Amino acid sequence: MPLGLLALAIGGFGIGLTEFVIMGLLPEVAADFSVTEATAGWLITGYALSVVVGALVVTAAVTRLPRKTVLLALMCLFIAGNLISALSGSYDTMLLGRVVAALCHGAFFGIGAVVAAGLVEPAKKAGAIAMMFAGLTAANVLGVPFGTFLGQSYGWRSAFWAITVIGIVALIGIAALVPRETGIGEESDLRRELRAFRSPQVWLSIATTVLGFGGMFGAFTYIAFTLTDVSGFASSSVPWLLVLFGGGLFIGNYLGGKAADRDLTATLLTLLGALTVVLVFFALTAESRPATIASLVLMGAFGFATVPGLQMRVMSFAPDAPTMASGANIAAFNLGNALGAWLGGVTISAGLGYTSPIWAGSGITVLALLVLLFATRLLRRSTSGAAVDGVSAATSAAGSST
Repeated sequence: MPLGLLALAIGGFGIGLTEFVIMGLLPEVAADFSVTEATAGWLITGYALSVVVGALVVTAAVTRLPRKTVLLALMCLFIAGNLISALSGSYDTMLLGRVVAALCHGAFFGIGAVVAAGLVEPAKKAGAIAMMFAGLTAANVLGVPFGTFLGQSYGWRSAFWAITVIGIVALIGIAALVPRETGIGEESDLRRELRAFRSPQVWLSIATTVLGFGGMFGAFTYIAFTLTDVSGFASSSVPWLLVLFGGGLFIGNYLGGKAADRDLTATLLTLLGALTVVLVFFALTAESRPATIASLVLMGAFGFATVPGLQMRVMSFAPDAPTMASGANIAAFNLGNALGAWLGGVTISAGLGYTSPIWAGSGITVLALLVLLFATRLLRRSTSGAAVDGVSAATSAAGSST
């Protein structure tokens, strides 16, 4: 394993902590700044919206710059944002810190995915992307208990001081371990990269990401209510149940990357189908604690196992625009988060109960599966019946250009 992948994973771990740790700290933050829970919630919502902006705008702005230089600059931005949060004396300053840190999120993972793929041979690209995202999944496993422990023991700001230190470690690691040339080839050109979005397969890949990830996140957003009000777990058990969910994410990310390297399309179709089955099973058996525990692990595993493949697919169909396509897909993940959370909230507001977001998530995942099936059929037609192994010639083209 190239050590540069480890440095990228550490950066992903820090960024993931920034995203997830606040969920366990909202009560303390709200009390400290004397704001309502809903107002404090904008520290999460504002972060997610800023990720979308950063994934598109920041990525477009730096597309002609050397990728290692950009990654280093993004980590500096990340460190600055968390430092602002740690030092904040008001809610507005805290929100500013969240926005600043979020602006690097999408661009880091978008550009980092391209760099990670360039560090390994073509047959291992999805696995390399999975390695970088392993930092994000590890953050999901550790984020809530880590933040809760620090917040209760040393005050909520201590979590952001710790994340700032992690950012500095990642900065040093990227500077020392990521080679300046990673098989990038000719200098990126924004107009050329934007032209790649004329491909229907790029848009179908992005749509699959929005719907596929939105289905899982729709079920996950209100999971605490499901666990306590439907499954009957104590509130104190929720963080540790989420660790099980995070463990599923970690395993799924690793195995999903391995499987996607062997057959990308078959892997994604299988995973989205399996995720749909798991969500339906969860909705039907949420009153059973053992079934709920199994569903949490499987939902995390199958849901996040799609991430390396979804990221690889959009890059495969944009061989001349890997940076913008990768960044756009990171934005798609967060749009999926917003879609799933919104639809789940609508079902709860309609009085359908705390299993309704899971049903809604299964419906969104079915749509993702249908979009991917349509994209695969369209691809096979375009190749005039030629053999399609994953994504056919597009994958081979990506292997030589990313």
